[in-house]
Amino acid sequence: MQLQFFPSRTVTFYTARMFLVRSFSVLAGLVLILMTLDLLGENGKILAYPGNGEAELWTYASLRVPQIIARFLPFSVLLGTLITLATLNQNSEVISMKAAGLSAHQILSPLIVAGLLVAAISFGFNERVVARATATLKAWERAEFGPLPKGSAVLTNLWVRNGEDLIRAGRAVGRGANTRLEDIAIYDRVDNRLAATIRAKEARYVGGAWRLTEASRFDVGSGMETRLGTIIAARGVTPDRFTLANVDPDGLSFMELRRAIDDLQAAGRPTRSLEASLWHKLSGPLSSVLMPLLGAVAGFGLARSGKLFVRAVAGMALGFAYFVADNFALAMGNLGAYPPLLAAWAPFLLFLLIGETVLVRTEE
Repeated sequence: MQLQFFPSRTVTFYTARMFLVRSFSVLAGLVLILMTLDLLGENGKILAYPGNGEAELWTYASLRVPQIIARFLPFSVLLGTLITLATLNQNSEVISMKAAGLSAHQILSPLIVAGLLVAAISFGFNERVVARATATLKAWERAEFGPLPKGSAVLTNLWVRNGEDLIRAGRAVGRGANTRLEDIAIYDRVDNRLAATIRAKEARYVGGAWRLTEASRFDVGSGMETRLGTIIAARGVTPDRFTLANVDPDGLSFMELRRAIDDLQAAGRPTRSLEASLWHKLSGPLSSVLMPLLGAVAGFGLARSGKLFVRAVAGMALGFAYFVADNFALAMGNLGAYPPLLAAWAPFLLFLLIGETVLVRTEE
C-alpha cells in the first residue's frame, strides 16, 4: 500500500476535475430551473408596481440568483460526488486504483481537497456577493418593488415604542451616536388614544435625546397644525433601538455581523441567535468538504453486484440527513435552545465521524 496521502498527479487532477465539473454542472442546472420557477411566482408582484418591466425582472433575477447558488451549492457538491464516484465505480476505475495499492482515503483525497477549494470560493462569494444581494433584495421587497433603494445597508420603516408613544423612522443611517433618522413621525398617545402627531424631516441623537429639525405638530382634537422648527423629543430612546431592532444575519457579512453583535452586547441585549448564525457562516461552506466523505459509499463495492444504485441512494441519504440535522441545529440555536458553537459545529463534527466510521468499517 502506498504511504503518500495523494495518488499520482495524473489521478489526482483527473478525479478532482471530474468532481468539480459535475458539481458545478449540477449547480448550473439547479439554478436555471429554480430561478425560472421563482420568477414565475414573483413576476406578478414585480410588474404590479407602475412602470416596472423587463429591466426590473432582470434586476430581481440578478439579486435572487446569488441566494439560490449559496443555498444549493452544498446539494450540488453532494450530487457531484455521487455522480463522480458512481461513474468511477461503474467503469472499474476504483478497482484499478485499489489494485494499485491505493486506500479509500487516498482515492477520496483529491475530492476532499477540491471540496476545500469549493468551500473557500463559497465563503468569499457569500461575503462579497450574497450578503449584499440579500440586503438589497429585502429592502426592495419592503418597498413593494418600487424604486430600488440606494444603499442596501440603510434601514427603512422602523418602529419604536416609548411608553405610550410610538415613533416611526422612514430611514436610519449610521451607527451609535452618529445615527441619523429621516422622515420622523411621533404619535403622542394619552390613555391609548392618539392626541397629536409630530413630524420632522430629520433627527439626530444629542445628549440622550433626539433633536428634530423642521418639525410640525398636528393636534387631533382641534385639527390644527403648528410649525415647531427645531425641538428636542424622545428623551431616553437610544439609537440602538432603531439600528439594532431587526438585525438580519443573512444580509450582513461575517465582520458586519460581528460588529452588530458587539453593539448589541454593549447595549445589554441578547445575541445568542445571531452568534449561531455568525459561526454558521464558517461551518456552512465547509459542508462541501464533508460531502465527498458522506457520498463515498457510492464509490466502492463491486458495480456488477447490482447494488451500485443502493449505494448511491445510501450516500444521498447520508448527505440529506446532514442537511436536516444542520438546519435543525441552527433553528435550535436561533431559539436559544442550543449554545451558538454547538448549533453551528455539532452537525458537521457528528457527520464527519459518521462518514469516517462508515468508510473505515466498509472499505479500510
